[in-house]
Amino acid sequence: MSKKPAHLRLALTAALASAALATLAHAAPTDPAAAKIDSLDNALIETMKAGKSAGAEGRYKLMTPAVESAFDLPAMLRVAVGPDWTKIAPADQQALAAAYRRYAIANYAKNFNGYSGQKFIIAPEVQVRGADKLVKTQLTGGGTDVALAYRMRDNGDGWKVVDVFYNGSISQLATQRSDFASTLSNGGAKALVTKLNAQSDKLLK
Repeated sequence: MSKKPAHLRLALTAALASAALATLAHAAPTDPAAAKIDSLDNALIETMKAGKSAGAEGRYKLMTPAVESAFDLPAMLRVAVGPDWTKIAPADQQALAAAYRRYAIANYAKNFNGYSGQKFIIAPEVQVRGADKLVKTQLTGGGTDVALAYRMRDNGDGWKVVDVFYNGSISQLATQRSDFASTLSNGGAKALVTKLNAQSDKLLK
């Protein structure tokens, strides 16, 4: 059997080396908190690739399992509502939890609606903040440059996101708490349910 020409052997070697490097570059993080964000990032890329052809509702369905797996939405809602959470009737708490879940997923369905070569890069170092961990990731490419930091906590069911910081400083929960406060003060939990559902409806149009 004749050997491959030298230039073909070199090309094959280069291709295999390139594939090996790509595999290493996209290897899942070993830290369990970072691995959870890696899974979320992968779901976001797939949702972006689905794009407008899937529609907002289609992207919502794609993101639902990833958000539910990555986020501790009940804990986040309690912080966003604040001390008055314990004063809310159980039925209203359940309605709020459902509305908050829908609102959280709808935001991802709205904001990650198209793909033009973007990729996520997770920082190799996971920062420890007491009992929590901070996982940083950056969305780059296609004219996009967004830095996100996820505060993670092990709630007994694995590491879950308990807050998101945009561009290194803007806390999602602090923003929501400020936004929810006036609605809760003026109309209570039912008013906040109505507001969240209305915002979700708008996001999913």
